[in-house]
Amino acid sequence: MADSVRRVAIAGAGIGGLTLAIALRKLDIDAHVYERATELRPVGAGLSLMPNAMLALRAIGLDETVAAAGEAAQTSVGLRSDGVELSRIPIAEVAREVDSSAVLLHRADLHAALLDALGAEHVTLGRAATGYRDEAGAPAALRFEDGSEVEAELVVGADGLHSALRKQLTGDARPPGYSGYTSWRGVTDTLCGATPAQLSESWGRGSRFGIAPVGRGRVYWFAVANAPAGERDAGDPRPMLLERYGAWHPPIRALIEATPPERIVRTDIADRPVLTAWSRGRVALLGDAAHPMTPNLGQGGCQAIEDAVVLSGALTAYAKLPNALADYERIRVARANRIVRDSRRLGALAAREGALFQVVRDAALRWTPASVMHDRFIELFRFDDPFAAARRAR
Repeated sequence: MADSVRRVAIAGAGIGGLTLAIALRKLDIDAHVYERATELRPVGAGLSLMPNAMLALRAIGLDETVAAAGEAAQTSVGLRSDGVELSRIPIAEVAREVDSSAVLLHRADLHAALLDALGAEHVTLGRAATGYRDEAGAPAALRFEDGSEVEAELVVGADGLHSALRKQLTGDARPPGYSGYTSWRGVTDTLCGATPAQLSESWGRGSRFGIAPVGRGRVYWFAVANAPAGERDAGDPRPMLLERYGAWHPPIRALIEATPPERIVRTDIADRPVLTAWSRGRVALLGDAAHPMTPNLGQGGCQAIEDAVVLSGALTAYAKLPNALADYERIRVARANRIVRDSRRLGALAAREGALFQVVRDAALRWTPASVMHDRFIELFRFDDPFAAARRAR
């Protein structure tokens, strides 16, 4: 075990922070999570855990628990705004090739499953991390807004897009970079005609609408459109959304109408420049703190889970903490950064508004060989636990 790492202080109780704490505690490492919020109310509505994330969760014995909280995805369909099919990916078949599955679920259900697996006693709420201390001759420490701190052999920043630990570690105080498009997300309590187990995304001119059943008859939907940064809706956003998307194919209108306005969340989409190093001394970054990405590939939470599984394994496999953190970065940085860039490019492609470009884009999607799409997804969906042997030895 790396330099006798017995205690890890984790900033942030998101997907990555909770998964890391679970993985570490299974290895008899005292991991504790500190969260800014005074209650755990997950931001967002739904998400997809692709086969790579489910394989990573299997490595720490959580895949079946998480799968039971959602709905297995069978297909992913790309459509025009009028419902004409542009692409179809048999996600379940591709997932079986890597011995996995894809799961669509409500973010709150995932958080509940992770918190139950960890134990609420290992999470402290109302503690806003502002940075860390890492000085020679003394333990590292996670610092909080009230001036207090907790000592640990390793401090992990899993504190998201606006990470205070990333800011201190990199010295980069710039805000996240706005993508040029905003999003609305909601959840209905009825299918409204949506196809069970089918993830779909429909593309118009610079705008999109996604549909994902997340179990128990509920549907998560999202809408994306180009907009100025910081723009906000005044009151109920549904009339505006119906004006934008109401003439699109069914069941889009029905989904918007069936969603109470208080369940619709608007978020500007942003990311940050990629980093080539995620650690320094006895401090490491994970998830959106390390590699915030746009949601266009559905991989934000998936990559945070991969981070957590790899970092926990590295801490078990190496006797020295610097070696463990170096291998964590060697395994994770290039892959995560590639997905950040690919997601950014896909979002820029979808945001283009020209009519001629739309015709060319749609034709390219319709005529892309299935084998090409298959190979791209297989590469994305693979995950092999590099520290499986070290985990078993524990």
